[in-house]
Amino acid sequence: MTKEYQLLCLGNPLLDIQVNGDQALLNKYGLKPNDAILAEEKYLPIYEEITALSPRYVAGGAAQNACRGAQYVLPPKSTVYVGCVGKDAYADQLVQACSVKGGVRTEYRIEEAVPTGKCAVIITGYDRSMVTDLGAANHYKLEHLKSEKVWALVENANIFYVEGYRLTVCVPAILALAEHAAATNKVFSMNLSAPFLCQFFKDAMDQVIPYLDYLIGNESEALAYSESHNWGITDITEITKKLANLPKVNTSRPRHVVITQGTEPTIVAKSAEHTVQTYPVRQIDPADIVDTNGAGDAFAGGFLGGLVKGEDLPTCVDMGQWLASLSIREFGPAFPDQKQVYTKA
Repeated sequence: MTKEYQLLCLGNPLLDIQVNGDQALLNKYGLKPNDAILAEEKYLPIYEEITALSPRYVAGGAAQNACRGAQYVLPPKSTVYVGCVGKDAYADQLVQACSVKGGVRTEYRIEEAVPTGKCAVIITGYDRSMVTDLGAANHYKLEHLKSEKVWALVENANIFYVEGYRLTVCVPAILALAEHAAATNKVFSMNLSAPFLCQFFKDAMDQVIPYLDYLIGNESEALAYSESHNWGITDITEITKKLANLPKVNTSRPRHVVITQGTEPTIVAKSAEHTVQTYPVRQIDPADIVDTNGAGDAFAGGFLGGLVKGEDLPTCVDMGQWLASLSIREFGPAFPDQKQVYTKA
C-alpha cells in the first residue's frame, strides 16, 4: 500500500479568479492588457466586481500550483499543502479548487483579521492582466507548522518543497522544514521562483541553499542569482554547475540543480560532477498553446511527482516537461479536467 501524504509543500496560497473581460473593465481600473501588478487600495473593488462575471476559480500560488501538479500524477492522498488564508468566502473557494477538485490535502492557518490572498485574472483575447492581493498569505507563522497536527504530517512526509516567495514571509518555517529534512535524510527542495528574490532576498535565500537537495528555477532566475553574488558568470550551464556545488548540510545526498529555459533544453547539474545533462523539451504545436502562465510550476509538479514515485532523474525531468505541456494547453495554471496518464517521451 502506498504511503499517504509523502509530499508536503509550503507556500503562499492565492485564489486565482479568472474572467473573460473587455477593454472597458481594464480602463475602469487603469490596467494594461498583459501585465502583473500588486493591488493597491484603488484596485481592491475589482475582486468583488468580477465574481459577478461567472469566474473560474483556480487554486494559485507557486507551491500550491506545483502541489496540484504533483497530485495530478500521483495516487490519491499523496500530497499536503500548508499556507495561510483568511476566514472568508475566498478561502472556501480555495479549498474547493485545491482540495476538493485538485485532491490536495490543505492545512491552512486561518488569519481572521486579513482576507485570503487572491489574484484577479482579466483575460482579453490572448492577454492576461493580473492584479494580486497577497492578503493572509503574508501572515504565516512558525507556530502553525509546529502544531501537533501539522508537524505530524511533516514527520510523515518524505519530500518537502518550498516556493522562493516564502522567503518574503516566514523564513523560520522554511528552516524548520530544512533542518528536519537534513536530520532525517529526507528530500528538501525549493524553487527560485523569481529574479527579484535572488536579488533582494539574497540573505534569506543563502540561509536555505545549504539544505537543498533539489533546486529548481529558470534561466532568468539563475542569471539573477549569479549577478547578486557577483560571480561574473552569464553562461547558464556554468551557473547551474556552481549552484550544485555550493556547500551542503546533508552530505549523504547530492544536490541537483534543475534549470528550465522555455523551449530550450532543461539543464541539470549534480554536485561533485563537472558535467551537466541536457533534456530537450517536448514539442507542441504553437496553435495548441493557450496560456504559458504557470508552466514552470507545472514542470515542478511533474518533477516532484516523479521523485515521490522513486523515478530516475531523466524520468522526473520528462514528467515535468509532460505536465508543463499539458498545462500550457489550458488557461493556467491548470490541468485537463479529464485526467491524462503520463507516458515517456
